[in-house]
Amino acid sequence: MYKKKQKKSIRFKRFVCKSYSVFNSLQKVITIGVLSGSALVSAHAASVNPVEKIYVETAKDSISQKELDEIVVTASKADLPLSRAAKIVTVITKQEIECAPVQSIQDLLNYAAGVDVLQRGRHGVQADISLRGGSFDQVAILLNGVNLTNPQTGHYSFDIPVNLSDIERIEIVKGSSSLIFGASAFAGAINIITQKDSETNLYAKAEGGMHNLFGAEARGAYKTNRSVHRLSAGYSRSDGYIANSDYNIANVLWQSRFDIDGSNIDFQLGYNDKAYGANTFYSAAYPNQFENTQSVFASVKGETGGRLKITPTLYWDRHFDEYQLIRGDESAVKYNHHRGDVFGMNLNFQYAWTLGILSFGGEFRNEGILSTVLGKAMPNAIGKYTKNYNRSNISQFVEHAFLWDNITLSIGGLLNYNTAIVNDFSFYPSVNTSFRIAEATSLFASWNKATRMPTFTDLFYNTPTHIGNDSLIAEKNQSFEAGIKYRNPYVNGSISLFYNIGENLIDWVQPDASSKWQAINLPAGEKLKTKGLETTVSLSLDRIFEEGQPFHSLQIGYAYLSQTNNSEQGINNPVSMYVRNYLKNKLTATLNHDLFLKGLTVSWNFRFQDRAGSYQKYIDKTTSVKTKYSPFSVLDVKINYIHKNANFFVNLNNIFDKTYVDLGNIPQPGFWLTGGIAYQIR
Repeated sequence: MYKKKQKKSIRFKRFVCKSYSVFNSLQKVITIGVLSGSALVSAHAASVNPVEKIYVETAKDSISQKELDEIVVTASKADLPLSRAAKIVTVITKQEIECAPVQSIQDLLNYAAGVDVLQRGRHGVQADISLRGGSFDQVAILLNGVNLTNPQTGHYSFDIPVNLSDIERIEIVKGSSSLIFGASAFAGAINIITQKDSETNLYAKAEGGMHNLFGAEARGAYKTNRSVHRLSAGYSRSDGYIANSDYNIANVLWQSRFDIDGSNIDFQLGYNDKAYGANTFYSAAYPNQFENTQSVFASVKGETGGRLKITPTLYWDRHFDEYQLIRGDESAVKYNHHRGDVFGMNLNFQYAWTLGILSFGGEFRNEGILSTVLGKAMPNAIGKYTKNYNRSNISQFVEHAFLWDNITLSIGGLLNYNTAIVNDFSFYPSVNTSFRIAEATSLFASWNKATRMPTFTDLFYNTPTHIGNDSLIAEKNQSFEAGIKYRNPYVNGSISLFYNIGENLIDWVQPDASSKWQAINLPAGEKLKTKGLETTVSLSLDRIFEEGQPFHSLQIGYAYLSQTNNSEQGINNPVSMYVRNYLKNKLTATLNHDLFLKGLTVSWNFRFQDRAGSYQKYIDKTTSVKTKYSPFSVLDVKINYIHKNANFFVNLNNIFDKTYVDLGNIPQPGFWLTGGIAYQIR
């Protein structure tokens, strides 16, 4: 049980002392390694790419040059090419982003079949992202490998200062991934990788459209002999497509990379500001809610090359939130103020030797909040804040990736401790393997365990419409997956079957229309079993067919989910906000082709969604009826015209003006036309 703080036992004291002693040592290494750079120099890496050197020295002929040239993904602690990954990793490339008719990362993820996007506000205002039937709180969000998952609530995990033009690719790793990304990666992780500019350049974009939409982005990179510096800024606004759905969003991101004899030091500093009308976001009884959030983060990360690769990281993320239940009504307005802080440091090692790649290391992560609502009462207020809460997570891991000619086998585990749970040390094992049965075909299978702590909102959010629960216990999950992948220059496809078993899952439920939403763990002994299938195929039509035909590529994806449990309560359940509200069927298709003129292209993006679960549909502010989600389909189109360094574009979203909801009582936009121009100087 999620226990109240008490005097620490001798065993607890010993563990904390030892852990802090270890991490004090790690902090010294990080400080020396990152700030001075002396620990990041590797004599053997001066003239060889670090990743390639590891593979060449370790596997010799077992990994082909073709694999060495592949993108390296974070599907394990060891850096492995995509073809060697023993998990399904969806990679959204820069080219795909440029062709998509979207204004934000959240909008973009709608086109991935295995991703469930519950939109509250469009264009990056707010969306809950989940994977394989999990909740949005169960997905870790990372920026260049730095974990920015928000411990207050997953609603804010995408309050990060990234514009679409900043992104090189997005990696989506599905299934339990605590070993790779930490405790928050219960159902998987989304890692946003920004561009690593190799030359000085400038980029600018401006767009406008219906509902008084306006957006602008600018970024520049400056390269010296030993460093690259990048600065980007973005702003967008709209009056909104329904009452109280207006928004203003601003982003600023600075990044620098220093090359020290083949090793790297990366700095990041970013700021995000959002102010938006939150029409029925958290309760249909209050359509005039308003929210203003700010987020600032900084990180420094080092990486050596050579046979022994050392990666120290320090990061800090602060998030402010001001919430108004009734916007602008001074007589009845209720304000919530929150300030969350996350501080983390980790130190990872990779050692390449005859039998493969050995990875080991640890992480310390502290999560805290000052609030007017969330946490426990403080004896003395700090400004407007009257409550606070704090916890620390300490983890240590080890993984070994055995690399043979046609086989990859990764075995490892994570030892995890959280200060909010006294005297509880948990171990989460991981086994992943892939077997190449032909040049282009491989089989894979994996088994992983994971955990997830309750968010501060789960624990303490008490309002006229919600009741938190400070007795919630940590969720646990184990994932099984097996499948087949096929990849050649013409066709890239995969089919996977997965099976998840969740225990102590946290949900917000409403027993009846007159009751408040309540945070609960599923009853003891009740296991939620999620099984499903996911398949994707991508065809390079311009390579398959003769020159002169207009088609470039076709991508089709389909995901199916089914949930069962072993209790009668699961059959006769109340309205579930998250656990039993999942995407049962999702079909996506994207077609890119030329149109008439040279440089004129069209991208068609179709998706069909069929959601399980139900919601209380409000007829007015006091009357509601339990309603099942209805399936829907949406077609979006983007037209691009490229002339020299200029790119003219038009987005036509929801061209058939379909009426639908992602989350109950929040209607999504109908037809929305936008257009603009982007210009790049190299």
